[in-house]
Amino acid sequence: MILYYFFRAVEFCLMLLPYALRKAFFTGLASLAYAVDRQHRAVIRRNLEIAFGKNVGEAEEKTIARYCYRNLLLNFLQVLENQRMTPQRQAELVTFANRDIVDRAREAGRPVIFVSGHFGNWELGATAIASQIMPTVSIHKQLNNPYFDRYLLASRSRLQMHMAEKHGAVKHLTRALKKGEAVSLMIDQNIRPRESIFVDFFGTQVTQTSAPAFLARKYNAAVIPVFIHTDNEKHYTVRFEEEVPVPHTENAEEDIRVATQRQSDVMERIIREEPKFWFWCHRRWKGGSKGIYEA
Repeated sequence: MILYYFFRAVEFCLMLLPYALRKAFFTGLASLAYAVDRQHRAVIRRNLEIAFGKNVGEAEEKTIARYCYRNLLLNFLQVLENQRMTPQRQAELVTFANRDIVDRAREAGRPVIFVSGHFGNWELGATAIASQIMPTVSIHKQLNNPYFDRYLLASRSRLQMHMAEKHGAVKHLTRALKKGEAVSLMIDQNIRPRESIFVDFFGTQVTQTSAPAFLARKYNAAVIPVFIHTDNEKHYTVRFEEEVPVPHTENAEEDIRVATQRQSDVMERIIREEPKFWFWCHRRWKGGSKGIYEA
């Protein structure tokens, strides 16, 4: 509790400052974290090696690693900003590309499942979709500290991004789809094998949630990948990718595997296009390849 109230006091002081100074504070913290956090720098190096082999030079690796810390801290800042964000201000920051992909699904009366990853300013992107396009339901893994947990939930839900507990996730998502609400899921995190299936990601096996494919097949939902991009960290573009087709054959298990692999392929393509924006400090390949991080 003491830590939480200290955080709120710091937040109060930060919010009295111009945005440029708030941003400078967090980017400064990111530079400090990069300098002292050898453990996660090693994870980033290993991930880049798994994904690209020896094709990433030392200078490029350093650039990607530095931006990984910067992007993480800017997302933390975005959580604070979202506490005061209005839809009008969001509309000034964010534009949407390929919105017709979503419109076609809605006009056909189909539920929508947005799939994305920890790429760019994901906190801004997720809440912008919920606020500007359509309300969404997403899965929330409860934080250990209940005060910070409530703070994070409030930051997202006030912008129409409704959060459901991870426990019983499929039940929550099913209810949302039946009500015609959109579902938003992150698909780029390592999860336990019993909760996932194995797919290929940059040529190496990983675990990935099959929930989007399972739900899309059952409820004829449109699986639409979406990612947020920026050139200057001032204006952002939320870009919708073409719908990921989900097969409907007599072999449901294979249909779900194929559709989940297709989602992984889209994620890989987006990362290859702009690698520095992805969350490289996560042990993404741990569940699919035992011992891959031991060295």
